[in-house]
Amino acid sequence: MTLYFTNARMIDPQAGDIIDGTLSVADGKITQVNWDMAPLPGNAQVIDCGGKYLAPGIVDLGVKVCEPGERHKESYRSAGRAAAAGGITTMITRPDTTPAIDSPEVLEFVTRRANEAAPVHVVPMAALTKERAGREMTEIGFLMDAGAAAFTDCDHVVRDTKVFARALTYARSLGALVIAHPQEPILSAGTATTSGKFASLRGLPAVSPMAERMGLDRDIALIEMTGAKYHADQITTARALPALARAKANGLDITAGVGIHHLTLNALDVADYRTFFKLKPPLRDEEDRLAVAEAVATGLIDIISSMHTPQDEESKRLPFEEAASGAVGLETLLPAALRLVHAELMDLPTLWRALSLNPATRLGLPGGRLAPGAPADLVLFDANAPFVMDRATLRSKSRNTPFDGMRMQGKVLQTYVTGNCVFKAN
Repeated sequence: MTLYFTNARMIDPQAGDIIDGTLSVADGKITQVNWDMAPLPGNAQVIDCGGKYLAPGIVDLGVKVCEPGERHKESYRSAGRAAAAGGITTMITRPDTTPAIDSPEVLEFVTRRANEAAPVHVVPMAALTKERAGREMTEIGFLMDAGAAAFTDCDHVVRDTKVFARALTYARSLGALVIAHPQEPILSAGTATTSGKFASLRGLPAVSPMAERMGLDRDIALIEMTGAKYHADQITTARALPALARAKANGLDITAGVGIHHLTLNALDVADYRTFFKLKPPLRDEEDRLAVAEAVATGLIDIISSMHTPQDEESKRLPFEEAASGAVGLETLLPAALRLVHAELMDLPTLWRALSLNPATRLGLPGGRLAPGAPADLVLFDANAPFVMDRATLRSKSRNTPFDGMRMQGKVLQTYVTGNCVFKAN
């Protein structure tokens, strides 16, 4: 079947434009953008977009799916359904499972589970060190052969600089991408919020924003020494941005990301000790949030992701210091990201560059584009549709969203993966 999307406002992150017109799909790929529809083939299906936005599907870097080990928190089936409803067509999944994805056997298991259960593309990452313990690097070459797209210990910082340098050197020899969590581990251990007057008034253990800067400085020095491909999973403070800018200006192969919660929330949101706002790294001051949003708009920070981290009720219904960190974000990523557009901090093509084109490019994936030959991974959405977020409606098994009860704008209408409709709003 050939699909014809008509009356669409198409977001092209490559060209930085929004184009009004038509798009055709055949055999799971985009065939033409803006063409004369007549005559249509007999098996054509025409989809009238009604003047809504049609964009490349979101490529979400850093999704946690809790298989194996904690399937009660999130499975590939539930995460895939949530991703489809959120306009995410590719999930790049983290290896912080139980056990960690640190061997080809475990990687093959999760790949098989993902292919069986998820309606969207799943691209797995593998651990950089065994058990994410920071002592001995994994078999990077074998894991790449088994399909690992990148290597990361997630929020476990490799404290031993010699181990990290060896891993970076070996990854460099294989052309592998290493993703790290820039944080000084001693300063940040056991903390729950960002240091300042507010944290002191609340009596919460806090960490200085300089811990992120110190962690990034160390990693940049090691990248310069080894020449490795490196991605910082989350840059959340203004103080880290000059170091990132210098590293890029010096020609290092470095990119950076930020989670959507750090772009749309700030440290004051934990005022009532609401543990759904407890994240790692912690939420930052408003000045940091605005600086990071500007860095995304200028391209200094490359990627926006959901940093989807499911936690069950038992993990969150605890005192703030003891509660588990993290929030779900697959279904809320798009409406939360549209807050940046509605606040005029960036335009839609710039946003989509960070949500789709850049993560696809960094991982060497074919998506993120509206061009002939690109995969027909598409999202049709209404950028202005208002709603009140109700976490009870989320498709994730865990529903630890900080946006519960908030007024939001932006609804996914349809999601397509290789030309197949995997979600359609009621």
